Amino acid sequence: MPSLSNLSGVALLLLVHFAECSSYEQNEAGIHRNKQRESPQKAFDIAVHGILLWASMGFLMPVGILTIRMSSTKERCRPARRKILFYVHAVVQVLSVLLVTVGAVLSIRKFENVFDNSHQRIGLALYIAIYLQVLTGFRRPKRGSRSRRAWYFSHWILGTTVCSVGILNVYTGLQAYHKRTSRSSTLWSVVFTAQVSFMAILYLFQDKWEYIQKQGVMMSRDGDSDNASPAGVLDNNNRKDVGVLMNEPCRKSNALGTYFSRTNALDKLFQLT
Repeated sequence: MPSLSNLSGVALLLLVHFAECSSYEQNEAGIHRNKQRESPQKAFDIAVHGILLWASMGFLMPVGILTIRMSSTKERCRPARRKILFYVHAVVQVLSVLLVTVGAVLSIRKFENVFDNSHQRIGLALYIAIYLQVLTGFRRPKRGSRSRRAWYFSHWILGTTVCSVGILNVYTGLQAYHKRTSRSSTLWSVVFTAQVSFMAILYLFQDKWEYIQKQGVMMSRDGDSDNASPAGVLDNNNRKDVGVLMNEPCRKSNALGTYFSRTNALDKLFQLT
């Protein structure tokens, strides 16, 4: 009898252990199935978050910087056009802030914000810097005031930093998307790099366009003067000497005018900044 009771006890323990193992396996299978059901929705939320933040920090913010740079580098820009470019800059930046807000709300509600990776940490710092930039933008001092120069420098340096770090965080977001969904993000990285490179070329080209146009006008004028000078040379030696004497002051005046035009351009540039 004691041996039978011992055997029955051992058998009962084995049955309980088997039941626990089977229930644990069923629970694990159920959790795995739930994760598989949630993974398409999670991937969709990540994609929407990425599109919103790309449209804000990767596209609209650089466009706003380009528009305000166009208004400040055009020497002959009319006041009405400059005002239009300023309002375009303001509207574009407000739209980018709205998209950032929607993306932030989506990340708070849908994602695990444990801030254990660089993408989430940089994103949190960017949210703070963006709203600080909005406050400085609305508190713009009047032209000619003492605080105008300090405000301009702080607004410019903060906006440029936010845009640059935002572009960098788009790349870290693409890497995080690849890790979370196991989907390739190489194509999107290449497309985004091409877009950023194109905008950077436009940004650097703004202050060179008028200089290139001026050089073309000067070259055309020099070509016309060179074509007109042989007609005076073929008449007689006296006209040739007079033509040489008349051409030398013209060249000096053109060089002097070019010098003053460049210095005026530099003065205007310093006044704008």
